[in-house]
Amino acid sequence: MTRPQNDPSAAAVQSAFDELGRLSFAEHSLDSVLQTVTALAGRVLPGEPVTSVTILRERGPATVAASGRLADDLDQEQYRLGDGPCLSAARTGVPAAIPDTRAATAWAELAAAAAARGCDTVLSIPLPVQERVQGALNVYGRASTAPVDRTRELVSRFASYAVVPVSNMYLYETAVERAEHLEAALDSRAVIDQAKGILMERFKLTADQAFQALARISMETNTKVREVAERFVQSGEFPSA
Repeated sequence: MTRPQNDPSAAAVQSAFDELGRLSFAEHSLDSVLQTVTALAGRVLPGEPVTSVTILRERGPATVAASGRLADDLDQEQYRLGDGPCLSAARTGVPAAIPDTRAATAWAELAAAAAARGCDTVLSIPLPVQERVQGALNVYGRASTAPVDRTRELVSRFASYAVVPVSNMYLYETAVERAEHLEAALDSRAVIDQAKGILMERFKLTADQAFQALARISMETNTKVREVAERFVQSGEFPSA
């Protein structure tokens, strides 16, 4: 498809697409990716937008990143109400919107709260479904003077493209965090097993008895079992088992 050569907004949006496509995991964090998305959104979209990312977790929805207080506050309002574009998009995988918060029939309570905060439009685009992650990229437009249909078209195009690097970076950082937690867990298990082995040899205990001895000191001193094990392995000193 050939893009109109005399449409400056189309050229600006395409330029933003190109910049988003060049984002590198090695050079960015989730926060910096969102900051980039926000900066580009402000450059190419009407309505002085702020953005956020909603992720659905077992304990409930959460905003994992937001470019401004308005976005976070309106996310929280939707979590309180139990419904809204961000939750709908995240749950169904279908984009959801309030094109005009001052003339909304759906999500009327949220629309009223958004209008009172100076937010004219709300659009949420679902994150691509990967590794069972459900979420949405939310765009809150302020002081929009462009026609509603044109605004929605531009925001939809931009958000549909921006959601990919945001989603991928979230998954990348989540994977790194899980790996770090796994490494820490393996390190803890290793030192606890080492301490158990010393106790078993020194006091002729079973594996279960050795762990119970470590757990008893942990409870008495209000210290993690791993820390009790580390001290014992390093010092060789342990209360009577």
